[in-house]
Amino acid sequence: MLSPFSFLLDWLYRRLGSLLGAPERERPSGPWLDGDLPRLNSAVEEKLRPRPTDAAKASGSAPPTSGQGLDLRKWFNLDVIAPGIVGILFLVGWEVAVRLTGVPPYLLPGPILVAQTLVRDWGSLFPSLLITLQITVVAFLLATVSGLLLAILFAQSKWIERSLFPYAVILQTTPIVSIAPLIIIWLRNNTFAAMVVCAWIVAFFPIISNTTLGLNSVDHNLLNLFQLYKANRWQTLIYLRLPSALPYFLGGLRISGGLSLIGAVVAEFVAGTGGQRAGIAYQILISSFNLQVPRMFAALVLVTGLGILIFVALSALSDRILGRWHESAVRREN
Repeated sequence: MLSPFSFLLDWLYRRLGSLLGAPERERPSGPWLDGDLPRLNSAVEEKLRPRPTDAAKASGSAPPTSGQGLDLRKWFNLDVIAPGIVGILFLVGWEVAVRLTGVPPYLLPGPILVAQTLVRDWGSLFPSLLITLQITVVAFLLATVSGLLLAILFAQSKWIERSLFPYAVILQTTPIVSIAPLIIIWLRNNTFAAMVVCAWIVAFFPIISNTTLGLNSVDHNLLNLFQLYKANRWQTLIYLRLPSALPYFLGGLRISGGLSLIGAVVAEFVAGTGGQRAGIAYQILISSFNLQVPRMFAALVLVTGLGILIFVALSALSDRILGRWHESAVRREN
């Protein structure tokens, strides 16, 4: 009788052979290879049978399913409550300290005054935030596509990686504040494109660095298996390297999302463009020149909220993609 392990090896051989066009070998016969798998005994089946939770038993109701509304336990847990409590205590302490010390609003406004200013100037601050968001999204998409394509090119040829990767490092280590004026001068007829280029430079390196590391971190045993079955480079890339590099790529996306926003704000500071195409950084500059410090804080709240929203969205995307199979996102029962 063949063991289940030999059955698994036989299935893997036939699956990979059919994928790579190898001839299918003759299947060994066995008492259950040509039919159904052997049934588990009653004790194991009893252990594997799903059971309702203790809380559901106590209340006499069935356990909730995924389609029965919002899962409140996801929001009312320690990971959400603890930071919320710390933030509320910080804001309360800030407001109390400002009122007790009598600090003037043009030096340090309280949270209540900042909130009032945000509501009052929402009509001018929010459209500027949308301009900054447009620059951030375009730069982030360009960094994602270019970083992924170059990382794939690096994985196909070590000589190309050794020749071009140092220049990516140089591009990352050069302060964006020092080269942003040059980019804006060179693209003076299109200020939006100049700011997108500045934000792309900041967001580009984490994606290409993380993805290249992931493509080169393939398990050598699996790589030898693909070579044994004479898989070409594209088959190895699609079925082995890219799935292995996916967690690294998604980690680079989470880093680059915030960096693209930082690059967009820095570019707007350097450009100093006003009018209808003025971003949120221009509103901060104008408020600082006029000593409108509460308005500056209100604009900073919007920028910070946008950065948090970008990070949360990319983290949710990463958990959605990796949640079913990768160790970094799989939830364990214990």
